[in-house]
Amino acid sequence: MRERIIFLNGEVNDAVSALVCAQLLFLEAENPKKPIHLYINSPGGVVTSGLAMYDTMHYIRAPVHTLCMGTARSMGSFLLMAGEPGERSALPNASIHIHQPLGGFQGQASDMLIHAEEMRLTKHRMTRLYSEHCKHSYEKFEAAMDRDFFMTAEQALEWGLIDRILGVREDVAA
Repeated sequence: MRERIIFLNGEVNDAVSALVCAQLLFLEAENPKKPIHLYINSPGGVVTSGLAMYDTMHYIRAPVHTLCMGTARSMGSFLLMAGEPGERSALPNASIHIHQPLGGFQGQASDMLIHAEEMRLTKHRMTRLYSEHCKHSYEKFEAAMDRDFFMTAEQALEWGLIDRILGVREDVAA
């Protein structure tokens, strides 16, 4: 924490989200102007847990620089692209993956319709946010996210999920 580095390694879930949000808030309280570095190696996970982290990243005043080390899939890629504009990075062999949100539910038909509508709204919200952060059309992301879409670091750069590909440690701002 002294170096203002948070490492998201593994699945995004409620426990991980609570820890990352607490760390973001703590580091912002220490110094609201100094960047926080969020290193991501995640297969993704629970949408609501990820959205809590996303909202916290944008709630705090400290800029959050993101870096994909390994993989940023699903909610991991969402958090990667949510970093401070100009400060979203990946290592050369990183793998980035986007897709529409998924989930399952069971119950009465009326409850299933309610859940399906919530899933539709979540899909719309996430597609809109990808579009806004990455500076591409909503329609482009909607089509790409219809199925699993895996990207290299170079493709993620072209798609606007990241701003640069890092080669050596000295490229990371202290």
